[in-house]
Amino acid sequence: MEQLLINLVAGALGGNAAGKASSSFDLGTLGNTIAGLVGGGVLGQLVPIVLPAITAAAAGGNLSVGGILSNLIAGGAGGAILTAIIGAIKNKAAA
Repeated sequence: MEQLLINLVAGALGGNAAGKASSSFDLGTLGNTIAGLVGGGVLGQLVPIVLPAITAAAAGGNLSVGGILSNLIAGGAGGAILTAIIGAIKNKAAA
């Protein structure tokens, strides 16, 4: 459960950062947050599948600093990526 919360928060932050970094990707604060939450949640859940050591550490109750950092990075990146994709599609459709 902690991993999912970390991924969602990091995704929301990553989505807002991506939206504010480029006006062409900006979906507004609420849009950036929602896209970031979804992207962070999805990518954050895929990383443990690819890196099973994180899953093993979390299952053993030993979620280390490395595991938390990897969740933060994955969630933030997922949020930023999904926000950028949705923003680019939105702007392409508006043009």
